[in-house]
Amino acid sequence: MTAFSAVVAGLLGLVIGSFLNVVAYRVPLGKSVASPPSACPQCGHRIRWYDNIPIVSWVLLRGRCRDCGTGISVRYPVVEAATGVLFVAIYLVMGLSWVLPAYLLFGATTMVLVLTDLDHKRIPNRILYPATATAVVLLTAGAAADGTLPDVPRALAGGGIYFGLLLLVALLARGGFGMGDVKLAFLLGTFLAFRSWETLWAGVFLAFLIGGGVSLLLLITRRKGRKDAIPFGPPLILGAWVALAWGDALVSWYLG
Repeated sequence: MTAFSAVVAGLLGLVIGSFLNVVAYRVPLGKSVASPPSACPQCGHRIRWYDNIPIVSWVLLRGRCRDCGTGISVRYPVVEAATGVLFVAIYLVMGLSWVLPAYLLFGATTMVLVLTDLDHKRIPNRILYPATATAVVLLTAGAAADGTLPDVPRALAGGGIYFGLLLLVALLARGGFGMGDVKLAFLLGTFLAFRSWETLWAGVFLAFLIGGGVSLLLLITRRKGRKDAIPFGPPLILGAWVALAWGDALVSWYLG
């Protein structure tokens, strides 16, 4: 049952990942994710359904448009595969529970926000606000069904703490830290603290550790200057993903 459920989670992740590619491209540009249908940007031909099967179609087409031969970025199958792996990981961590849909939505939301922040240095409110509200509702309903409703106040408190912490950082940084990251922190803190306080603290520590390491590396290699904006959303999210999987173990190891 576990293996079958993991496969289902992975396949769902592949499909969702295909949709996330569309969302990450269109939403920052102010376009609808529903229309017009996806088409080749070079020749304008509408992408057929059988050319839109996650990973498989890209491989069969050898990464090119069927009609004009224009190259299709490898990013598309990479995002699909990464989302599939993420969904399997979330299932393995959370198990077959009523809060699982909330955490899958959390995974999908954070995945697409990684893309938008890397591409546009933005955490779009059009994605973050509705996704956060829906995820919190699903988390509360799932916790009620699982009998873990008393954990929800801790989760919301964790979201508020993470939000407040990054707001303080943003104020001290005087413009060097984006407010999108501050608002993202509420979503991350809520889902981390629902697991445990230890998971939250691990996520916060890892986010700054990863963010600092990446920033230092970019400065050393001169890919970024001291005054250049460096997206901090991906380190926040990566820290949260790692903490959800191993946060309690990391804290226990550190304290022990």
